[in-house]
Amino acid sequence: MAEPPLAVRRRSRLGSAPKRSRPPVGPSAACSPLALKRANTGGEGVPAQRPVRGGTGKRKGDGGVQEGYCNDSEEDMFGDYNSFCEDDSLLAQVLDTEHTRPQDAETDVKAAGEFVLEGLPSGIDQRKQDNSSASETGVICGGDTEHGFQTPENDPLDNKEDLGDSLLDELPSSQLLYFRSADKIWRASSPCPDSEHKNRSTEFSSDLKSDSCKNTSLKDHLKNALTENAKAQTLKVSKTKQLKEAILSEEICVARKAIGSSSVDIGPFYGLPSKVKDLFWQLRGIETLYEWQHDCLTLECLQQRKNLIYSLPTSGGKTLVAEILILQELLCMQKDVLMILPYVAIVQEKLHMLGEGSRGATLEMTLAKILYTSKSTHIVGMSATLNNVGDLQKFLQAEYYTKNFRPVELKEYIKIRDTIYEVDSKAENGFTFSRLLNFKYSSNLKKADPDHIIALVTEVIPKYSCLIFCPTKKNCENVASMVCKYLNKEFRSHREKEKQDLIKDLKNIGNGSICPVLKQTIPFGVAYHHSGLTNDERKSIEEAYSRGVLCLLACTATLAAGVNLPARRVILRAPYVANDFLKKNQYKQMIGRAGRAGIDNAGESILIVQEKDKHLVQDLVTSPLENCYSNLLPEFTKGMQNLLLSLVGLRIAVTQEEVYNFLCHTLLGVQQQLLSKEKSLSELVKDGLESLIEKGLLTVKIMEKDQNSKTALAITRLGKAAYKGSIDLSYCNLLYKELKKGLEGLVLESSLHLLYLATPYDMVSNCSPNWMIYLRQFNQLSAAEQTVADMVGVPESFIAKKASGQAIRKNVDSASVNRLYLTFILYTLLKETNIWSVSEKFNLSRGYVQNLLTSAASFASCVLHFCEELEEFWVYKALLTELTKHLTYCVKTELIPLMEVAGVLEARAKQLYNAGYKTLAHLANANPETLVKTIEHLSRRQAKQIVSSAKMLLTEKAEALQEEVELLLKVPTDIPGTS
Repeated sequence: MAEPPLAVRRRSRLGSAPKRSRPPVGPSAACSPLALKRANTGGEGVPAQRPVRGGTGKRKGDGGVQEGYCNDSEEDMFGDYNSFCEDDSLLAQVLDTEHTRPQDAETDVKAAGEFVLEGLPSGIDQRKQDNSSASETGVICGGDTEHGFQTPENDPLDNKEDLGDSLLDELPSSQLLYFRSADKIWRASSPCPDSEHKNRSTEFSSDLKSDSCKNTSLKDHLKNALTENAKAQTLKVSKTKQLKEAILSEEICVARKAIGSSSVDIGPFYGLPSKVKDLFWQLRGIETLYEWQHDCLTLECLQQRKNLIYSLPTSGGKTLVAEILILQELLCMQKDVLMILPYVAIVQEKLHMLGEGSRGATLEMTLAKILYTSKSTHIVGMSATLNNVGDLQKFLQAEYYTKNFRPVELKEYIKIRDTIYEVDSKAENGFTFSRLLNFKYSSNLKKADPDHIIALVTEVIPKYSCLIFCPTKKNCENVASMVCKYLNKEFRSHREKEKQDLIKDLKNIGNGSICPVLKQTIPFGVAYHHSGLTNDERKSIEEAYSRGVLCLLACTATLAAGVNLPARRVILRAPYVANDFLKKNQYKQMIGRAGRAGIDNAGESILIVQEKDKHLVQDLVTSPLENCYSNLLPEFTKGMQNLLLSLVGLRIAVTQEEVYNFLCHTLLGVQQQLLSKEKSLSELVKDGLESLIEKGLLTVKIMEKDQNSKTALAITRLGKAAYKGSIDLSYCNLLYKELKKGLEGLVLESSLHLLYLATPYDMVSNCSPNWMIYLRQFNQLSAAEQTVADMVGVPESFIAKKASGQAIRKNVDSASVNRLYLTFILYTLLKETNIWSVSEKFNLSRGYVQNLLTSAASFASCVLHFCEELEEFWVYKALLTELTKHLTYCVKTELIPLMEVAGVLEARAKQLYNAGYKTLAHLANANPETLVKTIEHLSRRQAKQIVSSAKMLLTEKAEALQEEVELLLKVPTDIPGTS
């Protein structure tokens, strides 16, 4: 996974509390999500070995770790007590005691109930917990020992007992703590005398005690409690586990005290319990931290909670530092953490990308608002490549830490013809001769491979891994095919079975279809990787490469910035990305993938250069990194105007002076000396506000104060709808007009018209319709649907003439034409729900179709929020809510409830539905063992996760309804006539 660039840590506000207080359950209240998630692969038999990935810290030798197995057998809750009737049973002993000492039979029933609940191995503590132990984020740090699990002094620990693999162990770590709380609510209907007693008012409970419990024997109370606990699905926790978790809870408390002190030594593991260190060892193979990581984590500025920027080369281990800092906040400080991870396609943004397009503008606006409105927020930014760090330090009010550290040495080379040169900054022209390629080329091979790619890759594969960065997607596929065509047949035998499994996996993803290029290349351990693949295809290929099943990937630049897949050798096919010459930042990102920590002692990068580009490449390798500049002005509607509108809408700034003051605290404000001489920052603010007023998004109000008139800015209803819906202001008025026009005659025979309104504007400019396909799709529409085309300004005659190549005299808006074509793709996709068939029908890549679908789902949600702020568009609310669901899941309507469950994709949803599991309630109450037997290719681990996730979702929905009920039944405090 790529490095998360920014961890923004917020201090908790005094007196703040969650909306709904849920007492923690059992001894795990003090555990973090990371500590709760077990290192279990879910398999059976021999434990799996986990591969080591480099770049985060010093690791153990082979990186493997034996993991626990899953005990799926049902265990008797009553241990050695076989029945309620035997003389040596617990109840028999209690009954005997009751007869012997009848005066105690009617005493403290509550204590008896607590004894049962504590003594049973179910791990359920029904007593009321101290709500003050819950943090804002719901992660529990420490607990009340009085209400925790206690091990009796005379009860020896059974070190062999470990029943830990319960249903909850199979849940994703992000859901564990929530589900532990939800599990208590799930069992709230249990008629345990003690729990009933606590859920009633004091007055009613006292009546109950005097009327009901008085004449009930202790035996009956125990029997009821045991029976109800036996019925419930219980969390099996051994005494050993209880003790370990008690120690963990104590360590967290100690760490919290330590991290709050001024001492540099902040606790067992940088303010975290030793359990976290153990998990890093078990799950990642990280035994100790690099020296720079230790130095960074113990910086005085971090102890004083000052903002920090830290920068190191790629693969230096930056992510681990961010993870430790985040865990400190969640576990020890009990504060919220906001991870800022802007994405475009699969590219993960880093701090240095503040200067790259609309992504940078959005990141800058977010950081500026946080800095301006919250002085207590702690910001930590990280990046691999920074140059003008002084501007960023001033903007973020941060200190700076940097090291030129790489765990694996990187050697840079360039290749011109058949000669390899090493990059040498001390040399006169930047290069020194290294070697000549030693590979025999036939005449046919020279024509097919003039750049000697086969010679370069066969030096390292299949023993080591290799990445080839190509300028275009098509070039990736061509290179992968060409390499396989001339590789030795022996490459096919390397991990042959696993390659066949990968092909089967890709066929399942494609509903029986697989890309012919991948079908040809995967048997050789070769594949391509670019945005033309679907997300699931990319994930499968990445995992296969990480495991060593694939040894060569031909990829585009998106992989360099977005996915952490290191290689022994990185080859740059050409110094270009598409048609643009490579930038230094891009070059550094690509070559930074070379060298895998813990596996390679060196990494190599080879840039293939043509003679004509030699001087450009010399400048590239010797030049400094590019500076980072604000993009608020270049991205005007997504940057400056959007910022001004949101400032007024959020009431961060309501006068021109306040807006200008805010802009001075942005990166643009720090760099305002770079602005053109024609306009100053204050003039830019004035012009931007006037433009928003002209568009009807802002208005000016006169406020009287002490007989002096004062003007203030206010947001209009349209402006509020625009920023609440995150609508690009360049399309805002157009969207409003089209929605307004739709009210005059929205065609509801099908979803086509509504889909057109939800088709994203920002994908229109990149659309190039195939006119024959366009006409064929139009002719397949019903008469009512064809009127939609006329209504949006695309007549049939226009499409027919374009398809036949005739001249067009009448002007037709190209944006509307392209947008309707995209709508046809989405309409076909919702009907067929198969990305493969739709991509073939429209002659588009699968990745493009999936990206269109994802963008449309997002934009439909934005339009929904836009309409919610404008009363005249009330009719769209219900329609867009359903459309957003359909676009999000892109399955038949009946499968949508099942798709909400974690781990259930379309193919699995169809299996479950056909097997009779048609609702969320069916899955929540399913038996995992029955699921395994019924559903083909479903592992026991997956079955448990599906049931647990469904139960959590069902509980969440029930809670939401319960809150509505409570709100409806709440007695108003301002009833007329009451005091």
